[in-house]
Amino acid sequence: MKSYFSEKWIAAGVSLAISLMVLVTFASFNNTTEIKENANQVQHTYQTLNTLTDLYAAMTVAESARRGYIFLGSRQDLERYENAINNIKTKVSLLETQIHNNINQKQRFASLKSLVNQRLSLLEESIQLYQQDRTALQQQTNITEISVNLREKIIPIIVNIQTEEQGFLESSLKQSQQSIHLRIIMEIIGTILSLVVICSLCFIIERQGVKQEQIKSLEASLAQEKKIGELKVQLFSMISHEFRTPLSVILLSSQLLREILLDLVDKKELKNLDRIQSSAKLINHLLTDILTLTRAEAGELDYKPQLINVENFCLNLLEDVMFSHTNHIIKFIKHGQSFRANLDEKLLYSILSNLLLNAIKYSSSGGSISLVLNSQPDTTIFQVIDEGIGISSAEQARLYEPFFRSQNVEGIVGTGLGLPIVKKCVERHQGEILVESKVGVGTTFTVKIPLTYL
Repeated sequence: MKSYFSEKWIAAGVSLAISLMVLVTFASFNNTTEIKENANQVQHTYQTLNTLTDLYAAMTVAESARRGYIFLGSRQDLERYENAINNIKTKVSLLETQIHNNINQKQRFASLKSLVNQRLSLLEESIQLYQQDRTALQQQTNITEISVNLREKIIPIIVNIQTEEQGFLESSLKQSQQSIHLRIIMEIIGTILSLVVICSLCFIIERQGVKQEQIKSLEASLAQEKKIGELKVQLFSMISHEFRTPLSVILLSSQLLREILLDLVDKKELKNLDRIQSSAKLINHLLTDILTLTRAEAGELDYKPQLINVENFCLNLLEDVMFSHTNHIIKFIKHGQSFRANLDEKLLYSILSNLLLNAIKYSSSGGSISLVLNSQPDTTIFQVIDEGIGISSAEQARLYEPFFRSQNVEGIVGTGLGLPIVKKCVERHQGEILVESKVGVGTTFTVKIPLTYL
């Protein structure tokens, strides 16, 4: 009789636990839907912030290209201007569908769209004026002043839209965090209930001599836990990858603040904004390097070669590098006749910029650095030559190992990822990289890319 009542109470407890598990499962399902909705909202807001960043960048490019075309008459600048104008129109149309549907945001967007259209009209008027009368400098100056005034009106509107969207983003993230915490609590409760059910069933099965069913139930439970663990890993990977979007927001916001405060405060007081930009760029560069290296090791590094003028590419790259590093002299030397080749611009930019930045980093201020372009019938050769601290022969074999750094670079900031990325990009072109270095004398990196492969 005692055994009968104990089994009866156990069966009743199992039934109650199963009922609670059904309720927890149903609540967990609803919570999962809410998490997905919040994730979609977060992704949508990130896209809106990216569109704002791209819109401002496109306006800057359009203004720069217009000035370049007016001062130099370059057809390339005119094409860059036209591409930037099309990009601005696309981003404005995209932004209209992305911003949150509330009165304040709609009003801000209407003002932004009106100012952008006014500025586009001014830019187009400037281009037409130049094509009709290249000597109308005073009219061009007036147009530029009006364009600058419009830009000063556009910037605070963009900042306000960003601030509002950032508020929505923080709200969505907070809701997501609460949903995830609730999900964890429900998982704990569900796990506890599962254990109660399993223990009760094991007790009944053991009394009935059916132990094999207990093993199967435990295996099913372990499989479910493994699946949940895999989903968590994927979620954390996605969150880590999304760090780049907030960094872009930080960079844009600090840049906008710098432009706003440039004429209002002393330049010394802008150093904190410069530190913010520098740190954000460093983190963004590190994330980019890690992502590039990971894709390369997984065999997923994009490779899209196209016919480019390598000489112009090198000159533009040097302009970008020297704009940020004015304490070093970088010479450009070219050999050969034909400077057109099918190369992947992004990979080539990564190769040469990493080598040049390393040369700058490990050379004393004012040191001489050379970028040599040698065009041969079957090979395009790039050389970066510096007079820096050099690399010992014993360490040269390990230069392309991720995170490896020479012993003589103590006190110099670096991650040890630049050269491994360079090697992966060179290998993607079926090329080779060579190094010649002597401690205290300097270093020469030589990159050879065969034209036969291209």
